[in-house]
Amino acid sequence: MSSNTNTVEYVKKDLPASVNKIGIALLIAGLLIIVFSYFVDNTRSAFNNLILLMFLTSIGLGSLFLVAIEYLGGAVWSTPFRRVSEFLAAVLIVVPIIAIPVYLNLHSIFHWTHTDVVAADPILSGKSAYLNETFFAVRVVVFFALWLLFYFLITKNSKKQDETKDQNLTTRNIKLSAVFMPIFALTITFASIDWIMSLNPHWFSTIFGVYYFTGSLLAALAAGTFIIVMLNEKGYLIKGLKKDHYYSLGALLFAFTNFWAYIAFSQFMLIWYANLPEETVFFMDRLHGSWVYVSIGLIFIRFIIPYAGLLSQPSKMNAKNLKFFSLWILFAHFYDLYWLIMPSYSKEGFVLGWMELGFPLLAVGIIILVFSIKSKKENLIPIGDPKLQRGLDFRL
Repeated sequence: MSSNTNTVEYVKKDLPASVNKIGIALLIAGLLIIVFSYFVDNTRSAFNNLILLMFLTSIGLGSLFLVAIEYLGGAVWSTPFRRVSEFLAAVLIVVPIIAIPVYLNLHSIFHWTHTDVVAADPILSGKSAYLNETFFAVRVVVFFALWLLFYFLITKNSKKQDETKDQNLTTRNIKLSAVFMPIFALTITFASIDWIMSLNPHWFSTIFGVYYFTGSLLAALAAGTFIIVMLNEKGYLIKGLKKDHYYSLGALLFAFTNFWAYIAFSQFMLIWYANLPEETVFFMDRLHGSWVYVSIGLIFIRFIIPYAGLLSQPSKMNAKNLKFFSLWILFAHFYDLYWLIMPSYSKEGFVLGWMELGFPLLAVGIIILVFSIKSKKENLIPIGDPKLQRGLDFRL
């Protein structure tokens, strides 16, 4: 196909100023609560900050994965709204800033940072070549650098294509995506091990990286789906999006909800079957005290409810239903991260209060502001992509 065959007409419309105001209000409210919470209970706030870090990483990195997989797979159905995922991937720019308070509180969060504890523990001593502050800091910097590098390279080509209509830019992004994929797989796995699994350095799971990847992809899909449906309903996207596009988004949400359940159950079943103390400690902590209710709630919130809500074909095409379950899945991912991280802070039972409120408020504020700022500078549609017309013509 020639790069000049794309005859789609698109008129750029700026998002209303109220979107920016909502983002700023949520960001300020979240920051005020967070700053005050750090003064009241520094350690509890640091654990909540870690949840925020992993949530925003999920949105940014998961969205970049969706962009890359479209290029690699040659998909056309998602091209008309691929720019939404590109904008959400820009959250990665903010992630290193969110990581700073966590890094400054490593000693409050991670047991393996205490040299006296490591020296008295043979298991931690054996892992000290990997779990030490210097190597940890190096890995974090390398991860952030690689993610931002591929984000800027891929989105730069996509944006440039709006002006030049050069199909070679698509080819470049396909090659970049091919290089990015193995790097993505390794970095997201080690990031989940470093930031979450090492909270209990005696515990290990060979499937944990896939678990975090699945949750991240679901979160990115849910955020993208909600924004796509909202923008399309308000007339900010290109005309031509149909229920076929909605169905594909709903089908992906449904499929990866099932995949998350499969991975979660596989991890639980293998640990339960082996019944080794160094593995069962993870679930025993989450079946102790009031954590048992959070664990049971996870099954319903993360799997059963979205599974039932997205099971039928009409439910995957209904705009109102897609918006509701997109927000539900985002809440479920935050809930899941809370379940993964907070038992390391409070083993006797879950803690929930005003201190936990500021971090999700800040997360939503950041996402809204990043998206709003990007939408003002760039087109909401990749108008130069040669696949755009085929994407609009997509039929199931």
